[in-house]
Amino acid sequence: MTEITDRRGKYADFEGLRERAIALRREGLSRRQIRDRLLVDNNDILNRLLEGEPAPEWTKRPNAKDDLRERARELRLQGMTYDQIQVELGCSKGSISLWVRDLPKPERRDPSEQAKLAARKRWEHELTVRDEERQRVKEAARQQMENMSARELMFAGVALYWAEGTKDKPYDRRENVTFVNSDPGVIQLYLAWLRLLDVAPERLQYRVMIHMTADIEGAKQYWADLVGIDASSFQKTTIKKHNPRTVRKNVGENYRGCLVVRVKQGADLYRRIEGWWSGMVVEAKRHTA
Repeated sequence: MTEITDRRGKYADFEGLRERAIALRREGLSRRQIRDRLLVDNNDILNRLLEGEPAPEWTKRPNAKDDLRERARELRLQGMTYDQIQVELGCSKGSISLWVRDLPKPERRDPSEQAKLAARKRWEHELTVRDEERQRVKEAARQQMENMSARELMFAGVALYWAEGTKDKPYDRRENVTFVNSDPGVIQLYLAWLRLLDVAPERLQYRVMIHMTADIEGAKQYWADLVGIDASSFQKTTIKKHNPRTVRKNVGENYRGCLVVRVKQGADLYRRIEGWWSGMVVEAKRHTA
């Protein structure tokens, strides 16, 4: 270690210099910053000035391999071989050996077990590839629907209503416009269609239809937020009685029942919807002839 022999030099007041160095360290300065501030050009002197004083947290660089090491040890304890850990983490066998050699060796699996494991890995990879392809196709299809015209929305709304809305029957005259669905996207498209038809918001009545075991108030608030009105303006909720013999799958926190949307004074609108649908059917037949 370098000795301070020149008491008349710039390091003569060593204790005073050390106090200043420690004060700067406690302010959060790095070694380089302290060295430049105090004009210390000797690393041994700097070490002595800062001896016993911990470095500030921001100057401590994490070891990038610490996480890999911990993960490698976890995988080894799960019974993985060096080859399997290497495939999983992408690091060298030499590093893996240094990290896990103190751990017990995993029991050797019989060939059939190894084959099952390999098959499962291949299947997991295949599922990932298939899912990525599904998402790619869906996204491409979604982009095809961008900039939908009013005419396209018109056709979509008519078909949607005829599939999900109430209809007039010769044995049950009901010329009213009532639509029921549990899919929020379907409800949003239907309401956009009604706006296209200039149906005023004050003509719309909303009601929730839901099973008695569900969160009724939560469902009302969900649908109210979706359509942009106050939940207190909803009509009386229709409660479906629970049938213990029926095994329902539409349960859980995401079950919010159905939203019923009724257009007041909708007889004329219903007649036009039925006419539009009839015209679409005629045109469809013409295209398939």
